[in-house]
Amino acid sequence: MSRRSIRVVGAMLEQAPGEYLITQRSKSATLPLLWEFPGGRVHDGEDDRAALARELKERLGLDVVVGAQAMHTQHEYPHYDIDFRVFACTLATPGQPVSHAKVNDHRWVGLAEMGNYTFPDADARTLEKLLDLDH
Repeated sequence: MSRRSIRVVGAMLEQAPGEYLITQRSKSATLPLLWEFPGGRVHDGEDDRAALARELKERLGLDVVVGAQAMHTQHEYPHYDIDFRVFACTLATPGQPVSHAKVNDHRWVGLAEMGNYTFPDADARTLEKLLDLDH
């Protein structure tokens, strides 16, 4: 039996210089109440950037401009594998409110503050690479 592989995209959504959006997973989600870079799954045949824009609109009510890929990592969880790509993003219109319809909470934080939050392993690995902690 082959392992399930899930392609996921996330946003390094910068509001102000050095201030990024993280969201807290809902209580009913897999890995509940952990913090993560906002984003979600890529549908079959869907472009990564289009998937990210769609997920941020559906989950948070945000219109964004998706820029360059900032990071790519793969992570093996016990029952599935994640192919995780993170893209630099900005708000299409500054000051948009963040909807909590599909997340428990959100924060705008600097990279140095992210160590104060508990992330799923794939996000934590990405954060380590972004902070250059894995060298």
